[in-house]
Amino acid sequence: MPDLPRCSRLPLAIDLAGLLQALARLDTEAWQAHFNRDYHQGDWSGVALVAAEDAPLPLAPGLGAPVHSAWWRDEPAWQALLQRWPAKVRAARLLRLGPGARIHEHRDPDLGSPGGCLRLHVPLLSPEGVAFLVDGLQVPMRPGECWFLDLSRPHRVDNPSALERVHLVIDCEADPALLCLIDQGLAQTPALQLGRAGQDFARFRECVVADPALAQRLQAMADPQAFIAQVLLECERLGLEFSEAEVRGAMRQGKQAWSDQWRV
Repeated sequence: MPDLPRCSRLPLAIDLAGLLQALARLDTEAWQAHFNRDYHQGDWSGVALVAAEDAPLPLAPGLGAPVHSAWWRDEPAWQALLQRWPAKVRAARLLRLGPGARIHEHRDPDLGSPGGCLRLHVPLLSPEGVAFLVDGLQVPMRPGECWFLDLSRPHRVDNPSALERVHLVIDCEADPALLCLIDQGLAQTPALQLGRAGQDFARFRECVVADPALAQRLQAMADPQAFIAQVLLECERLGLEFSEAEVRGAMRQGKQAWSDQWRV
């Protein structure tokens, strides 16, 4: 497996109007709570269109042959999209993040590993303000686009809006045609920027540099969890908004920089 970019907007045409009509025809009962309940809050649910025959739970991955659900077979729009897909589909799901819900930072280490799948996202509904962050950077996905995302990296999603966010998420085999599309898409992929939380965290770091007393208080804290809690308190005092994820990300980067200095 070659080195993968953080993300790439693929040069694929998507019939967004047709997919939105198909989405609107889904029964409410089709949506099932996501099997992984450890790192999200609020509504995170989905509909399996294509899933492995040995998947242990709804929406969970598996190693068996892909099976097309009734939701897929009964809807021409899903069939039309997936039947002309440029790579072999192992799984396809609709994933919904409800109003005010968030997925905490995590990694999916199986994605992009030897023998693993590559994950593509097609946003269908994406309200203003939704933040999808990979390595702390905002991925500016818009409805009707198709993106490859390397989600073996740290990533998280926040939907602060009053509307639901729905993506069609497709896991594909890493065949040469798909890898070529990912490479082609890099030229048209917008540069990623810090999200709002990342910008506020950068401002916080500037405040720490400008306030030696605050810097000394934080440097004196040896317990990582106590340090994070204090940083978040200072963040609130300064009228800034970021989360534990920004703090832990900076701590990881600092640890990596310390380790790198000893490499020859």
